[in-house]
Amino acid sequence: QVQLVESGGGLVQAGGSLRLSCAASGRTFSRYAMGWFRQAPGKEREFVSAISASGSNTNYADSTKGRFTISRDNAKNTVYLQMNSLKPEDTAVYYCAARSAPYRSIRPLDYDYWGQGTQVTVSS
Repeated sequence: QVQLVESGGGLVQAGGSLRLSCAASGRTFSRYAMGWFRQAPGKEREFVSAISASGSNTNYADSTKGRFTISRDNAKNTVYLQMNSLKPEDTAVYYCAARSAPYRSIRPLDYDYWGQGTQVTVSS
């Protein structure tokens, strides 16, 4: 069982930055691929970024590529999402998720554990 707790959301002006953190419980964090997803009001949950269990491989949604950076610290059981050049369309609840496999996936259904989410609001 893995419990995930996100933090770092908030209100920021367009062009600003935020760093989200996701702290995981358990001793096997380094075996899980991790992902970030987001959900805006009235929209489906969408993929943002993912990182392999080792941290060697990452991928991003086209809408976030070049602006967001995912990373992880397996010694601290934490995954991060650095978000730069934020836009109003980035406004959403951001969720981190853990997959019981070392390889990334962009599909929410492939993830087994989810955090409660953290709100990110970007004002224009």
